[in-house]
Amino acid sequence: MDYPARFEWQTRCEFNAYCKRTLRNELIDACRERKSRKRHEVSFADLTPQEEKQLYTIDRYFVNEDEEAFCAGGLKITAKLLAEALHSLPDEKRQAVLLYYFFDMTDVEIAELMKVPRSTVQYRRTSSFELLKRYLEERADEWDEL
Repeated sequence: MDYPARFEWQTRCEFNAYCKRTLRNELIDACRERKSRKRHEVSFADLTPQEEKQLYTIDRYFVNEDEEAFCAGGLKITAKLLAEALHSLPDEKRQAVLLYYFFDMTDVEIAELMKVPRSTVQYRRTSSFELLKRYLEERADEWDEL
C-alpha cells in the first residue's frame, strides 16, 4: 500500500472517531438535560385544582344571559343592556356622555374638542339621560330577589 492512500485512510478513520465521539457526547448532554428538566418540571396531572387555576384566565364578555346585573329602580340592568342603551343614543349625545363620564372631561373640554358651545354639550349630556332611562325601562327585566 502506498503512503498517500494510507494517510487518507488514517485521516478518514480519525475523522470517523471524532464524529462518533462528538455524537456520543451530545447524547450524554441531551440525557443530562432531560434528567435535569424532569426534576424541575411538574406534570399538569400532578397540579392541584388551585394551582391549575393560576395558569389561565377566562374572559367572560356577554357569555350568557345569566351574567351579573345590578338593580336600579326595581329593574335588572346588565352590562350588555347598558352598552346597547348607550349605542342607541345619537352619535353626538353618546360622545358627550362617554367623554364626560368615562374620560373625566369637563363640558368645556368636550366643547373645545367637538367645536360646539359648552351649553350644547351640557344639553346633549343631560338630555341623554331621558333617552337612556326610556330605553332601559322598555327593555330591562323586573328584578327578582330569590
